[in-house]
Amino acid sequence: MDRRTDPTGLALVVVDMINTYDHEDAELLVPSVRRVVPVLAELIGRARKADVPVIYANDNFGVWRSHHGELVDTALARPHADLIEPIRPDDESLFVVKARHSVFYETPLAYLLWRLDVGQVVLAGQVTEQCVLYSALDAHIRHLEVTVPRDAVASIHPHLAAAALEMMERNMGARILTAKEVDF
Repeated sequence: MDRRTDPTGLALVVVDMINTYDHEDAELLVPSVRRVVPVLAELIGRARKADVPVIYANDNFGVWRSHHGELVDTALARPHADLIEPIRPDDESLFVVKARHSVFYETPLAYLLWRLDVGQVVLAGQVTEQCVLYSALDAHIRHLEVTVPRDAVASIHPHLAAAALEMMERNMGARILTAKEVDF
């Protein structure tokens, strides 16, 4: 196995956007997701056009036999399919199933990023004050550069999302900017 000491690549990690929205915070989350989806769809499109890996890291809805196609199909069969369709994975997208808040916890994502020679991740998706925050911290402790486009992350509680973005910037050195400012 070769040893990479200075990974230079970039990847877009889409966090938990394949969602059924049938959980207790959905009513608070959906309006924020509606604002984010068009921005995220454009960001995903630019990443794909630039041949930047797009990696979906998504909860498995507690179904341990599920795979990415089943998760997408389940989400598309629910009432908020309009939030999934514009950002759905294509045939080139990579997919990591996760069970906890961080996209790194007990997943192969760190190894995948290493194999792709990625040193910087752009984190987008939901929920800013939960999974995005914890994923940014885990990326930071793995010595990855972190970028979070503030208009491409959805939240349940806007005041907590603002605090989370500030923490990512101050405590983790994350670049917090708009999706249009992300340079693929």
